[in-house]
Amino acid sequence: MLEWKKLLNQSRRKDLHGSAESIGTGASRTEFERDFDRILFATPTRRLADKTQVFPMEEHDSVRNRLTHSHEVSNLARSIGVRLAFEHAEKVFGSAHEELQVKRNVPALLAAVGLAHDLGNPPFGHQGEVAMQQWFRSDKACPHADIDFREFDGNAQTFRLLTRLQILNDQFGLNLTVGTLAALIKYPSVYGSKNKGGFKKFGIFNGEEEIVQEVWQHTGLAEGIRHPLAYVMEACDDIAYSIIDAEDTVKKGYASFYDLMDFLESHDGSDDVIRDVIKVSRDQNGKFKKNDLSSRELNDISMQMFRVKAISAMVESATNVFVAHVESMMNGTIELGFELIKNSPCAQLCKAVKDFDFRHGFQHKDVLLLELKGNNYIKNMMDMVWDAISADGSSEKPFERFIFGEISENYRRIYDASDKTLYNKCQLLCDTISGMTESYLVKKHDLFVSLKKCNTLNLIQ
Repeated sequence: MLEWKKLLNQSRRKDLHGSAESIGTGASRTEFERDFDRILFATPTRRLADKTQVFPMEEHDSVRNRLTHSHEVSNLARSIGVRLAFEHAEKVFGSAHEELQVKRNVPALLAAVGLAHDLGNPPFGHQGEVAMQQWFRSDKACPHADIDFREFDGNAQTFRLLTRLQILNDQFGLNLTVGTLAALIKYPSVYGSKNKGGFKKFGIFNGEEEIVQEVWQHTGLAEGIRHPLAYVMEACDDIAYSIIDAEDTVKKGYASFYDLMDFLESHDGSDDVIRDVIKVSRDQNGKFKKNDLSSRELNDISMQMFRVKAISAMVESATNVFVAHVESMMNGTIELGFELIKNSPCAQLCKAVKDFDFRHGFQHKDVLLLELKGNNYIKNMMDMVWDAISADGSSEKPFERFIFGEISENYRRIYDASDKTLYNKCQLLCDTISGMTESYLVKKHDLFVSLKKCNTLNLIQ
């Protein structure tokens, strides 16, 4: 049986190891509020501004990137946290809710994990993950790589980044609370484990197994068991991926508001939620038509009204489903692979809009072309960085030595402290590539390619 007192554990890993912080900047903030602030000011968070949400290397300022997506997920998660803490405190958190300060802690924790959930994603979105997986699976590259790398995933890299890589002078990363770290884990299993808890992926690399076991121990969790608030974070990600990505698809000009309405009607016009969202959206659109608006303005404002109505319905549904199922989450009887949105009245709306996004956005020829370019950039860069890591700074290979020197000092420090096994080398490669922004990767790729050509010519001469 899970306990909220443990699940909302505000201890930090550094505290658990007898190395408490002493700078004294936490006055007036709870530890979960401090977690949010640490994530907000962290360098990897800023790098998300130059990483793909849906549309690679997007130049349109109004279209989301990975940073704006993360802020929106954070906002949605905080909103649900507020409703849980203020409207359902006794039902969800029990009689100790005042002692646990849920009105401050739960919204802050959910805002933190919403902001942090994509920090480990590589450049070029999920296609970047695919490119990295394909590289590790190829015989040419690294045929003996562990499953951690052959099935590389940004969620596991996020946990690694926060607990190891973002360091100053110790091995605790951002030194977040164990409560926040536990709620951040979308897939609570270590790579290669037989206990995935019904979830589709592994979520923790073997290199961080010791850390996650510590987190689970101090929060009362175990492999295969999600922190209840992780269900909320997942639902908010689903809401953003479906509804907000549809707005960007229309903003890009790949489809119109009317295309979306027609698609929803043909998908399942009999669904009560879909029918209500269509009615409200079309009614608002009819009012806007009476104004002197261009077709683009009409599209934009109509999509905004669709977004407001759809998100409101989905947040309401996710909150209600969480409240209805929280007891089974706490006592361990929740069904395997359970998701809030899929078990809500908004399930068909979410599925329909995701289908629309895929057909009109993700599969647009311009997007596919940029994804292909991104795939090539990543694989070519991995070839060159891998050669540099394999050479390990050899003075006899100036080109590889130069590239090795370009790797983040943080990442090299952790690698230098390791046994430098094949696993450690693969870790360093993943840390390097996933830590790059898109413009940085393209810039460095072109520089490395030009230097490689010069180096080859010199060797021939």
